[in-house]
Amino acid sequence: MLAADDEPRRGLQVLLAQRGLSVAAAGDLEMARKHLASAECDVVIAASDLVAEVAALADAPQVIAVVRTRELATATTMLDAGAIDVLTEPVDDLAITLALRRVVVARRPRTNGQTSGHGSGKGSIAAPEIIGDGALMTKLKSTIKVIAPTRTTVLILGESGTGKELVARAIHDASPRRAKRFVAINCAAIPATLLESELFGHVRGAFTDAVRDKPGLFEDADGGTLFLDEVGELPVPLQAKLLRALQESEIRRVGDSASIKVDVRLIAATLRDLSEDVAAGRFREDLYYRLNVLPVAVPALRERAEDIPQLARFFVARHAARHHREVDLSDVAIEALARQPWPGNVRELENVIERALVLSDGPQIDVDFLGTVMKVQAGAAAVDDQELSIKKATRSLEQDLIRRALEVTSGNRTNAAKLLEISHRALLYKMKEYGIS
Repeated sequence: MLAADDEPRRGLQVLLAQRGLSVAAAGDLEMARKHLASAECDVVIAASDLVAEVAALADAPQVIAVVRTRELATATTMLDAGAIDVLTEPVDDLAITLALRRVVVARRPRTNGQTSGHGSGKGSIAAPEIIGDGALMTKLKSTIKVIAPTRTTVLILGESGTGKELVARAIHDASPRRAKRFVAINCAAIPATLLESELFGHVRGAFTDAVRDKPGLFEDADGGTLFLDEVGELPVPLQAKLLRALQESEIRRVGDSASIKVDVRLIAATLRDLSEDVAAGRFREDLYYRLNVLPVAVPALRERAEDIPQLARFFVARHAARHHREVDLSDVAIEALARQPWPGNVRELENVIERALVLSDGPQIDVDFLGTVMKVQAGAAAVDDQELSIKKATRSLEQDLIRRALEVTSGNRTNAAKLLEISHRALLYKMKEYGIS
């Protein structure tokens, strides 16, 4: 990975390095050109003034733009210049995760005519598997098998972290549309001003800096499946346009007077109670009934605790391979995992296991080490019911977390800072402030 960026954005390089990614830095186009000519690179994260030039290089990888403003015109200019995604400073972990996922999807090649995402490229990535053989997951897999062959809209319901996109992909992969694209978008992750153009596209001159026509995701998914995650976050004006697209099987680009026919199966997902949003006037009733034709509920992890051992072993194997480690979980540790409530569901379980694996230095993760990691991640610090000072509670929480992180990492301040998700300098400052040695 190459960060074609200037000095003020080095925090982005640190964020990427903390995710276990190999990152090289280039301060200008010439440095970027030399790096791309001499080393393999999966993605370039570039400052706005370098995007067009980097994207124009021969055999250039996918480009993610970093801009300082959230204006629609700026973001559109970056996309027109060749960027696959646009991030606004300051870049957070969620934004970079979604952008990198789009890059991964875009690099999936065609196999027997099948595509997924926004493009094709070198390398292949196996389709994710729905893990779990308990009663609830067996029922869910049966439901997927029944509804997959249809053209009907599906609404996937479930808490955050339960794997709603995984279910949507499984429906697509089991459908007659599996030879066409599966295109996913998180409606909550894109500014409302950009979302309409992202979904429906725009024509040249539709707004400032719209220098050429740009197809939207409906056109990208023509013949395949479009997955709208967090559909409850759609602005009300866009809800009307989405309803028309579903009813008429046609869309209209921003700034265009002509309609375009599309053949798209829509799968939507939400963690919100859309019926409550309808009652409150936040979601159109007609769109709700149009989406809620085939509702599919994804169970929370606490409701299928019998699947946790299988999931835990799967995640250990996945991340051990990624980090080039030979590590497993003790039987007692797996039993302890199965007893947890997991409010963050499967995503939280995976995060705990990856963190424990990265911080461990032995061939096996035992229950004591796992428990310490979980306490630090949860940030659970007891606060006296009579002590309602936020300032004091925050200081107490910080001290407790720092001590626990240092304990987990055997005093390694660099690893402790990563565990706490703060900079090494900030950790040293806080240790001095609290008198922690």
